Amino acid sequence: MTARAAHRPVGTVTRGTTNPNRLRRMDRWIATAHGAELRRADDPVAVDLGYGAAPWTAVELLARLRTVAPRARVVGVEIEPARVAAAKPYERDGLVFRHGGFEIPLPRRPLLIRAANVLRQYDESEVAAVWERLCARLADGGLLVEGTCDEIGRRHVWVALGPEGPRTVTFATRLGSLERPSDLAERLPKALIHRNVPGEPVHAFLRDFDRAWAAAAPYASYGARQRWIRSVRDLAGDWPVTDGPGRWRQGEVTVAWRALAPAD
Repeated sequence: MTARAAHRPVGTVTRGTTNPNRLRRMDRWIATAHGAELRRADDPVAVDLGYGAAPWTAVELLARLRTVAPRARVVGVEIEPARVAAAKPYERDGLVFRHGGFEIPLPRRPLLIRAANVLRQYDESEVAAVWERLCARLADGGLLVEGTCDEIGRRHVWVALGPEGPRTVTFATRLGSLERPSDLAERLPKALIHRNVPGEPVHAFLRDFDRAWAAAAPYASYGARQRWIRSVRDLAGDWPVTDGPGRWRQGEVTVAWRALAPAD
């Protein structure tokens, strides 16, 4: 094996689609859920894996993390060399760009890896191995956040994983754009999107969420936020919801992974 082959990045080139503020919902959740770990770390490094054809998501991640962890640093990692070259002019204190893939080419393990809209093009059968590889690169107390959103960030679903594996699934939306909670099904991450069929836990969850949403219709007169909060409160009676009203008000709900994990 040649030296070049031995150091070839792991993964395939994504479409590279990106827009400013596309990942704001995920970023804000990360800042809340993982901010304490980032503040405690001596060198809080975060990776924006597969940031795409423009560096906006990495730039924004740094800004949002620094609101809760002023010493946070972000490394944007892309498998396409031309995208890395195009991002270089945006480097600044705390922000650099590197050529690489799932091997995460950093000298030390990061405390956060965010992989948004990266696994969409992969087969479902490949997801577990990618998750395992990325989780193995995390520092102690680290977090991997992997998920999918629409082009302008109105609807987003992500899985949060620690070194031990998946922990939670978060559904997030701009409530004014939502007709029913199951509209979020089209943004399920690759591990779940093909499981939205009868007999699978995620299908049952979205079915129950739609029923709770319908039952909460009278609250719509107070606004979509109040209807969502009431729906999630009712849903929490049957599903292991792990967050509270403060996050629900943001148009979010987080559920334990074990409840939505594929049936087989």
